[in-house]
Parts: sequence; structure tokens; C-alpha cells
Amino acid sequence: MTILEALRLAMGGVVANRLRSGLTMLGILIGVAAVILLVGVGNGASAAVQQQIEALGSNLLIIFPANAKSGGIQQGFGTASTLTMDDVRALADRQAAPDVAAAIPSASGRLQVTFGNQNWNTSLTGTTQDFPSVRNYQVASGQFFTGADVGAASKVAVIGQTVVDSLFNGADPIGQVIKLNRQSFRVIGVFASKGGSGFNNQDDVVVTPITTAWNYLLGGRGRNVQQIYVAARSAQSTQVASDEVTQILLDRHHISDPAQADFQILSQQDILSSASQTTGILTLMLGAIAGISLVVGGIGIMNIMLVTVTERTREIGIRKAIGARRRDILTQFLIESMFLAGVGGALGILVGILAGRGLPALVSALPAPLISLPSVLMAFGISVGIGLFFGIYPANRAARLHPIEALRYE
Repeated sequence: MTILEALRLAMGGVVANRLRSGLTMLGILIGVAAVILLVGVGNGASAAVQQQIEALGSNLLIIFPANAKSGGIQQGFGTASTLTMDDVRALADRQAAPDVAAAIPSASGRLQVTFGNQNWNTSLTGTTQDFPSVRNYQVASGQFFTGADVGAASKVAVIGQTVVDSLFNGADPIGQVIKLNRQSFRVIGVFASKGGSGFNNQDDVVVTPITTAWNYLLGGRGRNVQQIYVAARSAQSTQVASDEVTQILLDRHHISDPAQADFQILSQQDILSSASQTTGILTLMLGAIAGISLVVGGIGIMNIMLVTVTERTREIGIRKAIGARRRDILTQFLIESMFLAGVGGALGILVGILAGRGLPALVSALPAPLISLPSVLMAFGISVGIGLFFGIYPANRAARLHPIEALRYE
């Protein structure tokens, strides 16, 4: 028996039992679609995280205070208050740190911003005039505040596009007065959109002079610098700049042993590597969870093929009596099992791609799934492999039937 003859018989069996075959293929369809969709969601999340991290700038260093200790117990990351404005000025010294292009402080928090009868909860960043160049932000309209605004603690603000969309309903925000925690601020600029989304939206921000944030918006937190952002002169000089920053801060804080440093430095490469590892594990977990449904579909194929072998016992006996070999029977039922899995897998690919395109419209907080050709081919190959694996036992059972006993079967 040729492969074409076996395929013809497999199609005949599917057509003869349309409902049963359709339900069997449905299990594989759901499994393949789930694998494609969930792996696509994981890949999309990984790409979104990578894009947002790279949007900060490939030459960026972030300095955090070290973990505070209370009663000998290590507290959370960045809980100590060891960074000051004097540290920022020292890092910006070109003679001491020739590979540092700029350094800015950051004091942040959450606040309620209102305009007219509209209100929005957003993130506040208090910083200095070099913020756009260090953090890779562009001012789309208006202007950023100046060093004079920082020195005078001016009540001015530059806002992100998400805040504009949430408050102004298409009106020009430049020159408008908004309320930040009931304090009046004048909007002097709007950032160009950076494409932020979900829980880490870089467009959902209000930036003010750090002196203004200390005086009016951050309550009793004093004049703490929560982070220092340092821009190296180039991406290639990031490590050299990190070494210079480390030595300057160790000298300023009178620390001789780097292991006892009261600060921590993260580069974009460190953050990107950690994020890629996390999202990679997430993608594998999502794929493994979806793969369970494929196994369930494979069990369904085995069940149906066992029923098919039982129903066609007499046919098998007739075929063996007129000369069919054991491998002919084995091939016939294996191809039928793989045909069911292959058709279900092909339909699952179509459903998975369509679901991936429609998911962002249903759940806007999720990043758009990134469906790749390798994941599609992998899902289809696994579905056909499952059809082969779970079809072996029923096919082997059919091939081992004795022709005389099969002919007597009723």
C-alpha cells in the first residue's frame, strides 16, 4: 500500500465519522492555537520590555542607595538614603570623570494631577535641566525647564503624552495651569511619545525641578536623592564611566572596601540581561502550560484510534487474509492518526494567528503578541509528532491482530 492510498483511506475514515473526527481535531486545534498565542504573548512581552529599556539610552547608568539595615536585618532594595546633590555635582565634574557626559538626580513619587474637571493619577519625577539628554526624552512642544527654574524652585512642569490625553481632550496644554496635589503648576512643555504601555508607561509622567518637588510635592521626605542617572559619553565607554563613578562615590563616602559600598550601580546591559532572562523563563512557562492541552488532544487521538481499530477489526482481518502485511496495517493507522493531528494543527495555526491579532483589542494592557515562524513550525511539528506518538499503540494493536480471529469478530 502506498502513502497516497493510506491518505485516501484516512480521509475516508474522517469523512465517514465527521463529528467524531471534528471533535478529535478540535483538541489539537486548541492546543496548537494556545501554544502559538501564549508563546507570542511571551515574545511580545520580551520585545516590549527590551524596547522600553533601550528607550532609556544604551549609555545609561543608574545609581541606587544601598539596602538599609534595621536590627541587623537587610531591608528592601534602595531603602537607605546615601545619595546627595553634592554627589551629583561631583559626578558631573569633567576632570574627575572624563567619560561621564552628564549626571542628574531623581526624586520620585505618585500624585494626583487635575485640570478643570479632569483628574489623573500619575508618576512624579523631580530632577534637573539635563533630564531630557540623560533619559533620552524629546520635548515635542514648548520647552524644558532651565537651571534658573531649578534654582528658584519654580512651579513649572513638563508632562508626558498620556497625561495630555487624559486631561486636555485635544486642547493645547502649553501655558495651562494644572493642580499637582492641589498645588498650581504651569505646563511649559510636552514630551514626545516614547510608546510606553501597560504598567511601565514612560509617557505617564510629570517632571518638575527637583527643588520644587522637595518643597511642594514630596511631603516630609526631605531632600533625598532617590537615584542618580549618569549618561556615559558613548555606549562603548559605559564600563569605564561606571568605574569612574564607583571610585568617586567611594572616595566621597570615605569607603575603602568596595564590598561595603553604600550604593549600587546598574547599567542598561545589566537590566536588559536580567529582563531578557525573566521574560525568557515566562515564555517557556507559557509554552509549557499550553503544551499540556496538546497532550490532552493527543490522548483524545489515541482514544478515537482505539475505537476505530475496534470498529474496523473485520476489515483488518479481510485485508490480512488477501495479503496485507503487518507494516501495511501499521502504516495505514499511523497515517490516519497523523492526518487528524496535522489537519487540527493547521487549523490551530490559523486560529492562533487570528487570536494574536485580535488580542490587543480585547486586552489593551497586554503587549501585542509577537508570533514568529519558528514558534508556528514548532507547534505544527509537535502536533504531528503527537499524532504519531499517540497513534503508535492503536496502530500496533491493529497490526498484531490475527486474521482468523479478526474475521470472526462481530
